[in-house]
Amino acid sequence: MSAETVPIVIVGAGPVGTVLALELARHGVRSVLIDKHARPSPHPKMDYLNGRSMELLRRLGVVEEIRARGVGAEHAFTFIWSRSFLEPPLATWEYLSVAEVRARIAETNDGTSPLEPYQRLPGNVLEELLRAEAARTPLVDLRLGTALTGLEDTGEEVVATLVTDGGESRMRARYLVGCDGAGSTVREKAQIALSRSGPAEEFLDVYFRSSDPALRRHGRFFLAIVAGGITLVSRDERDTWTGFFPVFEASDADDPVATMRRRLGVDFAVDACMNVARWRGSMAVAEAYRRGSVFLAGDAAHQFYPTGGHGANTGIGDAADLGWKLAAVLNGWAGAGALDSYEAERRPVALFNREMCHNLLEVWRRFPQLAADGASREHLAGFLEQDRYQIENLGIYFDYRYTGSPIVASERGRPPAWSWRGITPTTWPGSRVPSVVLDEGSAIFDRLGPGFTLVDFTPGGDGAGVLDGAAARGMPVTHLRIDDKNAREVWGHDLVLVRPDQHSAWRGDVPPADWGPLLDRVRGF
Repeated sequence: MSAETVPIVIVGAGPVGTVLALELARHGVRSVLIDKHARPSPHPKMDYLNGRSMELLRRLGVVEEIRARGVGAEHAFTFIWSRSFLEPPLATWEYLSVAEVRARIAETNDGTSPLEPYQRLPGNVLEELLRAEAARTPLVDLRLGTALTGLEDTGEEVVATLVTDGGESRMRARYLVGCDGAGSTVREKAQIALSRSGPAEEFLDVYFRSSDPALRRHGRFFLAIVAGGITLVSRDERDTWTGFFPVFEASDADDPVATMRRRLGVDFAVDACMNVARWRGSMAVAEAYRRGSVFLAGDAAHQFYPTGGHGANTGIGDAADLGWKLAAVLNGWAGAGALDSYEAERRPVALFNREMCHNLLEVWRRFPQLAADGASREHLAGFLEQDRYQIENLGIYFDYRYTGSPIVASERGRPPAWSWRGITPTTWPGSRVPSVVLDEGSAIFDRLGPGFTLVDFTPGGDGAGVLDGAAARGMPVTHLRIDDKNAREVWGHDLVLVRPDQHSAWRGDVPPADWGPLLDRVRGF
């Protein structure tokens, strides 16, 4: 049987797979993106893109449409906690709305603010619009209704066995990436094990529409966590909801709507039940992110409970990291070390996020137990007040650092302190560089090139020699001269070499005598 030959096959056209395909296209690399499902999921799944994901998606030109399809900027990010929905809330955790975050960004220009606020929107809506963007992109070959059933890694290429309505076929690719979710076929075929920790429980998700005022008795909210054992999620701040709850006994699944009403402690009308999904909550990270020419990203590489919003957001970070490295190797200017660095950079992020997810999940688990044990309203309120800090977590989302990466020019000395609640503006190698608005009005992130960028604050443009070194290696480097006192003060050094994913690779105040060894290091040679 003859086989089609392509550079990269991406298995799974959810948010992570489509972002990876779009990232590759941004660097001029063609991919074949397959998914066994012909249509986006009928279930919303995720509902939150953090600000760091929005910064990465801004590079792909899809942020405006995401904002247009998502929850309005005026709505606050609010959690309410109740013993019963009939009672007033015990506690309200409220974070700023997108509009308020934008106002704060406009007021600060010291690197402690993101370029983009977060955005709430259903995951199936994100999947739909990203698939549409992929279909419009010439370098993305989107093939829906196509399942991977086998793969063989020869060392030089991966031979994938694909099945469609038309039958079985083979496809040869230099690399294959599994973005095919928690039950990943790619992970199974590559024989990569998962490292699990924490509880594993069965849940039901009920996706429904209701305009009953009973669900707004406590005003507007994003999440309502009720001690009876249910979390109610407002999907659009109008009439679309998800109720998810652990399955304590088999009868809970017999009539999921009745179970929702009972656990909320209030009756309400359901206009339409659009979908019911059963899922198993777990915490797991793959023991390897790569096996030969096969890579894992997104839920195929890591699984979290929905608490904390780590799932898709960690996966989008994977796609941004892996995408530019695969493109660099296929375009001939990066070495094998670039691909080796993917696991070294991204797996520690997943492990950290798993523990942060555990952290918030414990509040979710202890709250109903305390209520069932008879804790007073005052005790419950005090317990929840103590953990209010959980949603003020910019450091988790923005300040992961690739300081141990083999393709980062490490420095001696002590890295800047890390803060849970805020962004530490730093160009310490491996860190996300600070977002600032320049005197002429543009965001510095928007001035960065698609490849590497040397940001040069020297009066004479002393870093220009990087272009000769890059040209000799076929490496795309933009020499960006900036005359901006505030930006220089925030960035802290005259010269900063920025990677395609907005992380610092090197910094200094004078150029190296020879750019060659530095460029070789950061491109994986």
